[in-house]
Amino acid sequence: MILRMGTRGSALALAQAGTVAADLARLHPGLEVETVRITTSGDRFSGQSPQQARQMADGTKGLFVKEIEDALAEGRVDFAVHSAKDLPAELSSGLLIAAYPEREDPRDIFIGRDGLCWAQAGNGTRIGTSALRRQVQLLAAKPGLVMLPMRGNVDTRLRKLKDGLCDGLVLALAGLRRLGLESITHEPLPEAILLPAPGQGALALEARGDRGDVLGLLAGLDHRATRLEVEFERAFLQEMEGGCSVPLGARAVARLTQVEMTVFYSEPDGSRAVRQTAMCRNLDGRDAFARDLAAQVRRDR
Repeated sequence: MILRMGTRGSALALAQAGTVAADLARLHPGLEVETVRITTSGDRFSGQSPQQARQMADGTKGLFVKEIEDALAEGRVDFAVHSAKDLPAELSSGLLIAAYPEREDPRDIFIGRDGLCWAQAGNGTRIGTSALRRQVQLLAAKPGLVMLPMRGNVDTRLRKLKDGLCDGLVLALAGLRRLGLESITHEPLPEAILLPAPGQGALALEARGDRGDVLGLLAGLDHRATRLEVEFERAFLQEMEGGCSVPLGARAVARLTQVEMTVFYSEPDGSRAVRQTAMCRNLDGRDAFARDLAAQVRRDR
């Protein structure tokens, strides 16, 4: 049997998809996985500044998955591999997440130029990142930092750092690991300083709900704790109607029969920032928990 796997064509996306294909082949001997590269709206618009992106109809919300979901709906691919943090809060009709493989470390990391470490970063230190979530939280920790919008793939940003266009970068640890770049000196940032994006570090395998054959093959890659954590984070994202123009972080941690979740939310300029931690002791009450937590965040702003 051959499964057609849809993915973006970036180096990171292909590395992630390759891992999934290898895991499926081990799980189902004889199964062949064909990689189908799909260019998304997010890839085409990646050269725009963050300000331009936020002026689009929906910002960049869902733009890294739209064309891939279209291919799924039309039957041009059998399933898709996404970075879970790229998924919009609501999936397209008829599609579902068939599996969340075990999550990588969701933390962000600091990579400094010429041996600079996070503790040494101070007034005037130029940090390359376009994510409002990162900018707002880092400035709250060290108000004297200078944020430089920096887009592009990991290699592009690392090259800009080497060329002296900034003094430090903030990236996702999971991406560095999946690209085999762990030898680069890096420093994980505590979540007390920088809370990850919802779904960060996790992959999401998306398929059509009416493809029982595909769902059955992908089910073996589903990791229970990862599914719990990511779906709690996405439930909060949906309640807050979060997109790229909103500084929002969420980190759920599965603990046996309960989930602890810490969230961050502020205005785009960093004002009225709120950070909350709550425990859900009824896993069946996820949506109500997310709704109550979102309401509390709104009250405290």
